[in-house]
Amino acid sequence: MRDEEMTEVTRPPIHVRRPAKVLIPLMPGNNNDTLLRLAHWLAYEIPVLLVGIVPISEGENMSTGAGHARDLRALMNKHVDRVNLRAKPRIRVSYTPWEELRGVLAKDPTIDLLMLEWPQQLETLQLTPAEILSHPPCDIALIRGPLPDRLERIVVPMRGGPHAERALHLALTLSAQDEAQVTALRLRAGTNRLQADQTFAGMAMVLAELPQVEKKLVETQDQSQTILDAAQEADLVILGTASLPSASTASFGAIADEVLCQAASSVIAVKTKRVAVPEEGARFSGKAISVLVDRWFAENTFHADEFAELTHLVALKQERGVAISLALPSLNEEQTVAEVIRVAQQTCMEKFPLLDEIVLIDSNSTDNTRLIAAELGIPVFIHQEVLPGYGAREGKGEALWKSLFVTRGDIIIWVDTDVSNFHPRFIYGQLGPLLQRTKLQFVKGFYRRPLKVGKKLKRGRGGRVTELMARPLLNLFYPELSGIVQPLSGEYGGRRELLELLPFSSGYGVEIGLLIDVLEQAHLAAIGQVDMLERVHHNQSLEKLSKMSLAIAQTFFSKLERRYGHEMLQDVNRTMKRIRQDHGHLFLEVEEVIELQRPPMIEIPEYRQKQGLPMLNGNGAAHQVNISLPSLQIGD
Repeated sequence: MRDEEMTEVTRPPIHVRRPAKVLIPLMPGNNNDTLLRLAHWLAYEIPVLLVGIVPISEGENMSTGAGHARDLRALMNKHVDRVNLRAKPRIRVSYTPWEELRGVLAKDPTIDLLMLEWPQQLETLQLTPAEILSHPPCDIALIRGPLPDRLERIVVPMRGGPHAERALHLALTLSAQDEAQVTALRLRAGTNRLQADQTFAGMAMVLAELPQVEKKLVETQDQSQTILDAAQEADLVILGTASLPSASTASFGAIADEVLCQAASSVIAVKTKRVAVPEEGARFSGKAISVLVDRWFAENTFHADEFAELTHLVALKQERGVAISLALPSLNEEQTVAEVIRVAQQTCMEKFPLLDEIVLIDSNSTDNTRLIAAELGIPVFIHQEVLPGYGAREGKGEALWKSLFVTRGDIIIWVDTDVSNFHPRFIYGQLGPLLQRTKLQFVKGFYRRPLKVGKKLKRGRGGRVTELMARPLLNLFYPELSGIVQPLSGEYGGRRELLELLPFSSGYGVEIGLLIDVLEQAHLAAIGQVDMLERVHHNQSLEKLSKMSLAIAQTFFSKLERRYGHEMLQDVNRTMKRIRQDHGHLFLEVEEVIELQRPPMIEIPEYRQKQGLPMLNGNGAAHQVNISLPSLQIGD
């Protein structure tokens, strides 16, 4: 039941952008059964729009199309579901049916794919392959049926480039309803392998993040025959046409022509609107990554309101048999920490038993933060005093790393304690996806972050380091993560079995470092993100944001060093030189900003003993350690 005491923010949430539509025309005498079956498969994932077209020959009276129009209207009304499968209410009766279709496309920019039945609809529309290849109004897919009752195996031949990207995207969409197996059949000629590998580099990155896609590499000099052989075992082959028209106006390219005419399976040939440029395949294709990121964004982006039925979450927690810990990192947060703890205790422990424990992991506050928390009855730890044998570092990342040691939950979530509009959604928003979908390993929160200027809040002005530092670097080096709305948000969590395997940056780089490591350890599909509406907290000065940016950049490059095995940073890269002015004179002030890393907690002997794991020394033999776990009481 939704808690009546929960006050909601009135600002609208960030919505996932509306998915692009597919337009499917139905015409009298064409293979409409195939097109309608395809429409239902597509509509399982994306919006599909049906339009009725009645072509009239020159010299014939348009009124002769009335019967066909009535039949098409009845057919479409029979199949629409009013949600993802819709129909244009007006049937187009026209002497120029292709121009009618172009008019529909021009009026609705959200349509990005036109499905046409081959060859009959092309003949009806009086379209030549050359016209489609030269001036497509949007991406076009040509379907040659008939289609089976259900899809079990889809083969996507590819060499790289925009058509392969579109074909793979379409295959993943069509596979969803029947959970069909998608096979990426990479075709590589025996000569010039280096160039072929460069051409395929973008798709290789995408495929690496799609474990559900079967990957096959075939060395072949006869690509058409290789595809025809694969079609013998498939229900559907989806491949690209030629990029540009040939001397023949009747050809979609030698390979596409042969497969359309001869394949034992059904075939879809796709042509993208994207303009081909010379040697495009030798560079990474930004469009290629959208095959992966767009799909992830649509499937793994949640809203906290989806999980506001807390009795359901409690039942899911009991069904999963997991314990859940909330760890609160803090440093001088006496103004806000009490409200954060009270809301968490009252809603997520007392009224709805979602949390098994709440702990404060403090960074040696000099105000009353620890005293307030202890008076509210939660265990309090100073992170510099936890695992003292490993030294006492400063930084939030150090606190998060040590919180793995002092908590016991199978799921651990972190919430910052400087939030002045704290709401239970910061907790249940994280837990919902992890409890609902067992394959998710890590969840990030995102929200509007208004910038506080004096006593006023300026909407949409927060997240400066995200937009000026983190997002550009992610897009450059880790484009798989480019769909993360707020990579630096402080509300996130995951499953202990993953978190204990990750290194932790000790300072400002912890959020971005964890995100990259989760990607490399568990792949993009293991990450979810949740819209938590709005978060108000005290904002950092530009000077602190500058230090934060340097620490984040260091973390980025340390991950790149590990990836490429090449050292990029020297000690000189770990100092912040600030330009100061005093009595009209400029001078430099130098401060070290060294972003250190802690090893995965699973490697720490004290942690292994606490978790009941075997102790290993350098020779693999067991050894014993003594655990020191100082818990603070009121007055400490």
